[in-house]
Amino acid sequence: MSTLVVMGVSGCGKSTLGQRVAELTGQPFLDADDYHPAANIEKMRAGIPLTDADRAPWLAKLAELIGAHRDQGGVVLACSALKEAYRRILAGGDDRITWIYLKGSKEAIRARLEARAGHFMPATLVDSQFAVLEEPVDALVFDITEPVESVARQVVAALGNTPG
Repeated sequence: MSTLVVMGVSGCGKSTLGQRVAELTGQPFLDADDYHPAANIEKMRAGIPLTDADRAPWLAKLAELIGAHRDQGGVVLACSALKEAYRRILAGGDDRITWIYLKGSKEAIRARLEARAGHFMPATLVDSQFAVLEEPVDALVFDITEPVESVARQVVAALGNTPG
């Protein structure tokens, strides 16, 4: 197995899909949100978009975690990875990462965020997420309206495995 990064704007379903793919592949799962510094979380909670400088230590930590799992067969990471520069940092020069991009409309994402309770990312930051997003050219792309189980099985099949 290689490292899989499930990416996209907040609210697209990265964590849900990532957890399911990890279950099907037997890989560990990490959620990038768990590694945000408290200052970043407070900033987002207040409706203030993160800057590249805010994201830098977080991305460095995630790249370190990916590297640590690389020798153990990889990991499934749910991470926004909105810019190509962020994806380069996460990859750390390793081209064996499979990017899984969950794509959805701004309206669908906003509706999901408005319906989500207990998360620090408010729906007011949807526009800033889309403004920063640089869609990947080297990713498996899935529509967020597809059922999670179907997408998870498609991902596993694309990796050349039979889902369990």
